[in-house]
Amino acid sequence: MLRSTLIKRIGQDRFDLWFGDRVRMDMKDGALVVAAGESFTLERLRTSFRRDLAESAAQVLGGQVAVEFELDTMLIEPAGSTCSLVDVKVDAMADSTQAVGAASSSTPAPHFPLTSTTPFAPASPTSSTRRFASLASYVVGDGNRLAYTVAESTVRRLGEVSPVFFCGPTGCGKTHLLEGVWSLARRKSPKQRVVMLSAEQFTTYFIEALRGSGLPNFRRKYRDADLLLIDDVQFFVGKKATVVELIHTIDTFIRHGRQLVLAADRPPTELSALGPEIAARLTGGLVCNIEPLDGETRLGVLRKIAARCGAAIDEETFALLADRLNGDARVLAGAVHRLQASSEALRQPISVHLAEKALTDIFQSTQKVVRLADVERAVCDVFGVEPETLQSAGKSRGASQPRMLAMWLARKYTRAAFSEIGRHFGRRSHSTVISAEKKVNAWRAEGAELQLAHGVCRADDAIRRIETRLRCG
Repeated sequence: MLRSTLIKRIGQDRFDLWFGDRVRMDMKDGALVVAAGESFTLERLRTSFRRDLAESAAQVLGGQVAVEFELDTMLIEPAGSTCSLVDVKVDAMADSTQAVGAASSSTPAPHFPLTSTTPFAPASPTSSTRRFASLASYVVGDGNRLAYTVAESTVRRLGEVSPVFFCGPTGCGKTHLLEGVWSLARRKSPKQRVVMLSAEQFTTYFIEALRGSGLPNFRRKYRDADLLLIDDVQFFVGKKATVVELIHTIDTFIRHGRQLVLAADRPPTELSALGPEIAARLTGGLVCNIEPLDGETRLGVLRKIAARCGAAIDEETFALLADRLNGDARVLAGAVHRLQASSEALRQPISVHLAEKALTDIFQSTQKVVRLADVERAVCDVFGVEPETLQSAGKSRGASQPRMLAMWLARKYTRAAFSEIGRHFGRRSHSTVISAEKKVNAWRAEGAELQLAHGVCRADDAIRRIETRLRCG
């Protein structure tokens, strides 16, 4: 009763962070005795929650109650357990303003499981925790096969290659991979300390530690982990103090041969806003690019989602969904859930006809129309050139390579005729566009290397980067 009353006063997140299962509250000689295993936690409870504790106890017992605090080392968390991680919003200091803004405008970070001897047991209906995804449920395709293989091998050889960095657009499976690594590592080595959190959570806890003078405890919790996984690294942009802390955390893991796994929506070379130090450390490990889901992989993901939620979908409808929806797994899941709900509401079996009717707005929103200006913008971003360069008469490699690649992509992704493409890229003839197509096809066959804004890469890799930008808008 006291705990539920206290939760109503301070909120579930703050209660999980500072109380959870690591704080004991007992009535002794008419006083409320609050015990914690660490002096830092105990001092924080005394300074920040004394009034809340006293008023909650008074509300439950119907009278004023004295609150006493004591240290009980029996409550210290075992060294091999997983840290308790929750999503907390902070409203002070330089980084916290941005942290709260980003948290309110993006998908909320998941609540990670509390310490448990059975971390893989399904949560109860009233629990705020959820079961983590596993590598076994990951749908492997051509665009993510390397990342999946690296995830598996990372668990088998913790610390051998660190850090491992997964990058790719939204919905390509980065978080699923991190959760899969977490789950597999916990199952294979239950005594090791395995911690997963988002960049927003890392920032929030770091600021909390600064405010409460608890940096040593914060650093022990995360730097002493055997495996640390951090999602959404791009969130650190603009948070200078947190970036410095992250650099030292990465250095600690590299120095002690422990495993660090991170994920972001772009490669390290495009995270220049974080500073060259971060990019250098990330590229010094193993960077795995994950591409948007292709048609076959989308089919596999759709089948997995349908099986999980019990939706009876035939192959013809699966094919329609895979063809009409983009490579974002969240969009695929939303479409299946809506189809199932529509089927139940209308008392109709799921079919192509029902899908066309129920998912009209999703189909329209995911079918992006690519224009010549979109191709031009994406090529300029990847090559680091201005639009005028693509439309100029220059014949240097810095101008001709991106121009020919832009023509090739325009033929693939737009409905523009040869003559229209030629006019857009410097008033060239249709034969020039045909020649550019042949040239790019030769580059791909030969494995030719192109000079991009952030270094040299093969033609196929350059095309994939540009295509990712086109798909992501």
